[in-house]
Order: sequence, then structure tokens, then C-alpha cells
Amino acid sequence: MTLACAIALAVAWPARAGDEARERLQITDPYIELHTGAGRGYPVFHVAARHEWIEVLMRHTDWYQVRTVDGKVGWVHRRQLETTLTEAGHAKTFRDVVLDDYLQRRLQMGGAWGRFDGEPMLKLWAGYRFSPVLGVEATLAQVQGVFSGTDFWHVNAVVEPWADRRLSPTFGVGVGRFKNVPNASLVDARRTNANLANASLGVRYHLSDRFMLSADYSLYTAFVSDERSTEYRAFTLGIAFFF
Repeated sequence: MTLACAIALAVAWPARAGDEARERLQITDPYIELHTGAGRGYPVFHVAARHEWIEVLMRHTDWYQVRTVDGKVGWVHRRQLETTLTEAGHAKTFRDVVLDDYLQRRLQMGGAWGRFDGEPMLKLWAGYRFSPVLGVEATLAQVQGVFSGTDFWHVNAVVEPWADRRLSPTFGVGVGRFKNVPNASLVDARRTNANLANASLGVRYHLSDRFMLSADYSLYTAFVSDERSTEYRAFTLGIAFFF
């Protein structure tokens, strides 16, 4: 930090307890808008002009609570802070997305539509995350085929090794039950009830602090008997929300 910058800050902000941990930024755009809350739906109540200094108090997703030199406290979107300067005179840098709020959430529910061996498939799932990278998911699915209908459920252990990124891959393995009911018009139609195992590879994209998109490719193995098993492949695309 330059001597002139240090003097300007000392004059603008007398020392206060706890200020050491707070970051100070200088505005370089013509102005930034302070909202009353962390969202565009909240009204703008103050405008801070170029060359003013602001303190960063806290963050909620992509919104930052800041305090101006004259004591105004409001919320600013990350995009308006990307052109600000640090006390050292460098451009302020941000991660592409801040995911701490996502990682703190434990429960999620979602739904998806896709294809199960070429047939239309609908599934619902609920999950619980033990840590940012490890969780468990329970899935209930239905496939309505031309010649039969299939219902199945399974419980998976899910690993998301790069959960702190907005776009992150997932890996899962699990077990469950599989039931296939052929159309009554088919000759020698027999119901199939079998144990089910699966492995999945997916990708998730966080839309906001509560919603995300997901895409999954899964390989299912139904153990029809001790001597025979049947494999199925499925692809789904869906949306989930956090609690």
C-alpha cells in the first residue's frame, strides 16, 4: 500500500476494534449501488462514488455486505466489486463462484427425466450430505416401455470430489430392487423381481444457493437369478433444490 493511500485510509477510517480482519476496497467505476438486502429485488438506497473506500463485512452467495466511509451499510453484487482496487493498489480478484453456502447445506431433493434403455424414464431422489464431498442418495424411478413397465429403487453412496466448484462431477455406487411387469397381452409374460446394483457418473451445475442442475449416466445390473443378470443403461437430466 502506498503512503498516500495509507494516509487517506487513516483519515477516512479511524481505527476500530475488529477492523484488522476486514478488507477495504476502493471504487474505480463511476459508482456502485448499495441494496438494502442480498438480492436484486431489494431497493437501492445509496450510491457510493468513484475513489471512495468501502469495507467488506460479510458475504452471502454472490452478494457482499459493505460499509462506506460515512457509515452506510448495504449489499453489493460481486460484479460491481470486480473492478475495485485493494489497499495494495491491485485489482480485486474473486473466485468464479462462491460455494460456501452450498457446501453448508445437507438435505436436497430433486427430479429428473431421461431414457432407460431407450424407454422414457422419470425419477425422484432425496439426498443427505455428510461432508462437502460425501453423501447418500435414495432414488425412486419408473420406466414406461412399449412392452412392459419397470419400477425400481436404489440407495447410493455419492462422492463429489470437487464440490467447491460451480460445475463439478459426481461418482456413485449403490444397491436396490428392480421390478418389471410385462403387458398382459404378451405370451408367457412373467413379472421379474430382482436385486439391483448400479454405478453412476454425473455432473452438477449450481444455479443459486438453493437450486442446481444435474445430469447422470448410470449402468444398472439386475440379478434375475443365480445364473443370469441383465444390464441396463440410463441417462437423465434434472433439477434439485437444497434445504
